[in-house]
Amino acid sequence: MKKHHLSLVLFTLLGLGTVALASSPNGSSGQMPAYYDAKLFTINFKLMAANADVELLRHNHSINTIYMSDNGLPNNQPFISVLDAIQGDGFNPLWQEVQIVFNDGFTPRQLTSDNDIAAAAASGEITLFPTTEVYRCSVVGPKK
Repeated sequence: MKKHHLSLVLFTLLGLGTVALASSPNGSSGQMPAYYDAKLFTINFKLMAANADVELLRHNHSINTIYMSDNGLPNNQPFISVLDAIQGDGFNPLWQEVQIVFNDGFTPRQLTSDNDIAAAAASGEITLFPTTEVYRCSVVGPKK
């Protein structure tokens, strides 16, 4: 009886572990596209714990920026995130989210570089809203 009970417990724990791993944002399930200098890359993306992000922002002064627009693009198309660095260009695996909001009178469009974003902000097309959300991102490779 004990052996059967132990087998059932192990089977249940292994099954729960598999479900947890399958839905984890770590690994390939956390991958998404992102632009850097008008080139599309694949990044591995994970939100840091809410209690850690404020401390990371306070103590780490070389955090990169990931630009996002939760409002999306026309026709319910997603806005693909934009990075301000990749490996070999001042890369830090920690990224602060900055939200892009298109101002009244401007049609949302896909921006593909931090230079595009800076120009759009300077012209009044968009407003940038830094958030306190911090992500761990790694650039996996070019988008295929």
